[in-house]
Amino acid sequence: MDITPEREKQVLFTTPYYDNSALFVGQQGKYTSIDQLKGKKVGVQNGTTHQKFIMDKHPEVTTVPYDSYQNAKLDLQNGRIDGVFGDTAVVTEWLKDNPKLAAVGDKVTDKDYFGTGLGIAVRQGNTELQQKFNAALEKVKKDGTYETIYNKWFQK
Repeated sequence: MDITPEREKQVLFTTPYYDNSALFVGQQGKYTSIDQLKGKKVGVQNGTTHQKFIMDKHPEVTTVPYDSYQNAKLDLQNGRIDGVFGDTAVVTEWLKDNPKLAAVGDKVTDKDYFGTGLGIAVRQGNTELQQKFNAALEKVKKDGTYETIYNKWFQK
């Protein structure tokens, strides 16, 4: 979950395990910058920081909320929407499997929306569980397991 000041009021987070970013994806060759999406339909997962970012920072874009990224991807592939805005780690996997899709512009790393990274959320006051998660994260980082997983699943 994105570690944001707003969310830190509701839950405790572990130390960040991933520096999060977001990315626009569209049809290959159709768009090269976010500015070209003015007046276009862009899918977002409903209730996410991605949706809030688009609505706040790009009101010229028509947001189309989805219950899942997969449904947004299907509509993008079938031409019902013009783009999708989501977690870089998720949407770059789409690019590997679908040569008809491409990144639109650069990664977005606005810390006001996407926080200081991704962390595991635990109930407020449950510092014991938070500490156990932090210890486990530290262990896998030290023994190389984290790097192996990161290199396999996340784009650098």
